Amino acid sequence: MQRHARYPVAVHVFLLRDDSVLLLRRSNTGFEDGRLSVVAGHVEPGESVTAAAIRETHEEVGIGLAASRLRAVGVMHRRSSEGRIDFFFASEIAGEQPRNAEPGKCSEILWAPIADPPSDTIPYVRAALANYREGRWFDTFGWCEDDS
Repeated sequence: MQRHARYPVAVHVFLLRDDSVLLLRRSNTGFEDGRLSVVAGHVEPGESVTAAAIRETHEEVGIGLAASRLRAVGVMHRRSSEGRIDFFFASEIAGEQPRNAEPGKCSEILWAPIADPPSDTIPYVRAALANYREGRWFDTFGWCEDDS
């Protein structure tokens, strides 16, 4: 009997201000600790990707977003230790002041130029930011065919 692939689904949120994106330094999570990422997390059972993006943004940086403020900007089929499907959203946050709402999982938050994120940004996040800047909506990352 052939089995269908089952992939974990995650959301990533590009919080934008002018030409900058908000980055969070991961800490004590067991995944890419010490490196920079964007607001991100897994979609919970029974939760839509939009609801997950809203929840993660509030949990990680204390900003409440309405679904109408989120723009879906990309999807990535990514290979890590297993295959994954990542959804990427963007939202402008001109007036809100993000804060580190999860100091046990994040050692700092910072604004970085979206066109040149720091070199210690997680590689697939750097790729997703480049995709966003270039208007590329779909990508794969970490699969053998990506290397050719």
